[in-house]
Amino acid sequence: MFDSLISLLATLFEEVPAWQATLLLVGVSVGIAVILEVVVLRTLLRYTSRTRTAYDHILVGELRVPVVLTVALAGVYLLTQIPAVTQNVLLTSEQLNTFFGRPSLSVIIIAWAFAANRVVNRFVEEVKDKGSRFDFAPVFSNVWTLVVFVGTIGALLSVWEYSITPLLGAAGVAGIAVGFAARDTVANFFGGIALYFDDTYKLGDYITLDSGEAGTVVKVGVRSTTLMMRDEVLITVPNAALNAAKVINQSAPQRRKRLKLPIGVAYGTDIDEFEALVLEIAEDESLVLDSPKPRMRFRNFGDSALEYELLCWVGSPIRANKTRHKLNRAIYKTFLEAGIEIPFPQRDIHVVPASESPEGEHPGALASGGTDAVEKPITNDHS
Repeated sequence: MFDSLISLLATLFEEVPAWQATLLLVGVSVGIAVILEVVVLRTLLRYTSRTRTAYDHILVGELRVPVVLTVALAGVYLLTQIPAVTQNVLLTSEQLNTFFGRPSLSVIIIAWAFAANRVVNRFVEEVKDKGSRFDFAPVFSNVWTLVVFVGTIGALLSVWEYSITPLLGAAGVAGIAVGFAARDTVANFFGGIALYFDDTYKLGDYITLDSGEAGTVVKVGVRSTTLMMRDEVLITVPNAALNAAKVINQSAPQRRKRLKLPIGVAYGTDIDEFEALVLEIAEDESLVLDSPKPRMRFRNFGDSALEYELLCWVGSPIRANKTRHKLNRAIYKTFLEAGIEIPFPQRDIHVVPASESPEGEHPGALASGGTDAVEKPITNDHS
């Protein structure tokens, strides 16, 4: 089709002077580009800005520049292909192609590559927070950028007539060397893909690693995942390490988190009154969710206390520590006012006076617990 267009233009401009053909082709291409920009593309932008979706507006906005550049530079490129022009100028056909044709095509290729990368990256920004099926969108954006870059380099080399066959051979050898040198990077890349298909986490999730680190996922890259800690420190974890580690996603399948608060109360306490008092404290706390309702569970008869556990829910894992702090304060203050004892381990030691020590028992020995040591006289039997 493109060859047919050039043949048609060559026939039309066969008897036309070179300067007239130049003015006509450049003028027509620039004129069409202006019409596209002023009339068509601006109208489309105004229309897409009022639609329910943002994707069409992004598409038109990002393709605006490459479309106009392509139409405007098409006339310059066609001039280098028409014999009526190439045969009537001081420059040779090869020189025209070198100084005008190939640069025009190069600019068009770069403009379209940049636009294609921008379109996909902006689409990713739109969809990454719209459900778990788009969790891998940031990684796909990085891979797409790499593909566009490699494709653009290959297209530019082809335009400038550099043979890429030797480059492919060299790339194969280099690929093996890079594979060994960058095996960690490759492992991190495929580790990120595995994490996506396993649906381990997504942006905004609060995760805990088996090494003890815990934080919110703020970035998922090709090589690593970045966590924001509670003290606002960023930690970068390689995807390969995450893929091999035990990851606890505290934001899945729901963002709320159950809080378990152990409470001990002294033996002899009215447990009905005690349970009602603790539940009232939990229900009055604004950080505790109303549904599911807080509950009390009697876990064990401890050595020094009746061991209870308050079970309640908070809206997010990052609120757990603050909620625990506020509940502990409120429970302690309320127990002090109500006279409820919070027991702690105690040990009683009884010392038996020497006069009351049983026969054969060492004076001062402990009366409860342990093994008593009794001194015995040493005798020598020489008989």
